Amino acid sequence: MVEDEPQLRRVLRTLLELENFRVIEAETAERGVAEARTHKPDLLIVDLGLPDRDGTELISDVRSWSRVPIIVLSARSDESDKVAALEAGADDYITKPFGARELSARVQVALRHTAAAGAAGATLQIGAWRIDLKARSARDDSGRELHLTPIEYRLLEALGSTSAWWSRIARCCSRCGAGQCAADTLPAVYMKQLRAKLEPDPARPQWLLTETGVGIGWRCANSRAISESVPFDASSRPLCPISL
Repeated sequence: MVEDEPQLRRVLRTLLELENFRVIEAETAERGVAEARTHKPDLLIVDLGLPDRDGTELISDVRSWSRVPIIVLSARSDESDKVAALEAGADDYITKPFGARELSARVQVALRHTAAAGAAGATLQIGAWRIDLKARSARDDSGRELHLTPIEYRLLEALGSTSAWWSRIARCCSRCGAGQCAADTLPAVYMKQLRAKLEPDPARPQWLLTETGVGIGWRCANSRAISESVPFDASSRPLCPISL
């Protein structure tokens, strides 16, 4: 837990210890990074308004060498702050004041998604790109590397691990970390960015598809289809509609 307010640290420690978690505290970003490297925690809870550095810098630092789930706990409620934290690598965002039950639920969800991602497999093949979700790397057959952002990797994890061919926005966003964004258009922005990077022709995508009519759905091949590099047949699976 990286939080500079002593009273809030005491409250968080009490709540988390009631859930049988062992809590390690840090009051600065520098101390938080050091404790994370030393203790390799299962989860980080990070405030943004830290005395030495902004919490987004801490998140970027940790995310460069660890996939530990990170939950932001901050009084900042602007959408720009949420997006910045999520793009830096945070998995969830809780605004202060918060409820004990909400905190507990979000902690459990973050841990559950980490376990599911590990069990789902760490490599995707989308077109020419082989994506190693664990190593956070993407390369084609010639060894050329492609840069993906942390939230793009998490969105691919969510799409690649679901058993459904069509994934609802709410499910994908909660799993990739965009669930707290104020605008439903943000996930579509990330998907557009992924298409531009992964699809040979983003205007005529084969792998990351949008269907309109009764709703919007994004489809990512399951592990078998991805490994065989087989384009989708839109008629082969039913659309999972989304109510917007």
